[in-house]
Amino acid sequence: MAVYGGIDAGGTSFRCVAGTGPDAILAEVAFPTTTPGETLARAAAFFSDGPGAGATRIGIGCFGPVALSRADPAYGHILETPKPGWAGADVAGTLARATGKPVALDTDVNAAARGERRWGAGQGLDDVCYITVGTGIGAGIVTGGRTIQGVLHPEAGHIRVPRHPHDLDYPGCCPFHGDCVEGLASAAALFDRWKLPPDSLPDDHPAWDIEAHYLAHLAATLVLITATARVILGGGVMARAGLVEAVNIKTVSLLAGYGSSALRPQAPLVVAPGLRLRAGVLGALALAIETA
Repeated sequence: MAVYGGIDAGGTSFRCVAGTGPDAILAEVAFPTTTPGETLARAAAFFSDGPGAGATRIGIGCFGPVALSRADPAYGHILETPKPGWAGADVAGTLARATGKPVALDTDVNAAARGERRWGAGQGLDDVCYITVGTGIGAGIVTGGRTIQGVLHPEAGHIRVPRHPHDLDYPGCCPFHGDCVEGLASAAALFDRWKLPPDSLPDDHPAWDIEAHYLAHLAATLVLITATARVILGGGVMARAGLVEAVNIKTVSLLAGYGSSALRPQAPLVVAPGLRLRAGVLGALALAIETA
């Protein structure tokens, strides 16, 4: 059986695996994201003469924004990013040349959506949305079994949604749009608004009803636009007990029965990741398998 490689290329850390699935990981390593030269060299070494050398193809789920169209001369390069030193970094090309192996590239959230569809909370579904809620908010969308991408990848975190009635004064922290979903509901927004890290806010703090409101509006919007069968909510903020369930209740209420005959009544519409914090790296592995 062929062995494949996956790289969860994050702005904070890289995680590399070699294997055939979640229960058959043969080798794994993680290390901090430093400079492009040092970080990509460490990833390449894992797959060249390290424990992942047996991998025949490598899937990369990369932080972004990143150029995804193979027709684009900048394909595989990081575009404008606040990550120091990474703007213009040729992630796909560098790893392909250094390892001598074919690589497949997608966004980190699209990779996570692939992983959840193949092995996690989206198994058996052709249409899945994966939303990560952390420092920022991003969405990976699988429709008809394929991830969506165009000139750029979808930036659902920058959609504007109705304000919570008890949150009308906070201007939002997105440098581009102010009060888009990312500017209102990301970990950065929670800290900016309440002056405490999200994991320090008590369960009964009003922040969580406000958070569920914004995420439910995002989830409902994605359901209506993409006709997805399931919305999967991951990322550090979603570790809060009860938050996923609160978002599900609000999302169903917002949809008000519209399209209910097409949805699956036996399962919640909004769920937590089945792969938990490994959705990204296992999604990168799924990318390698599915593009072989």
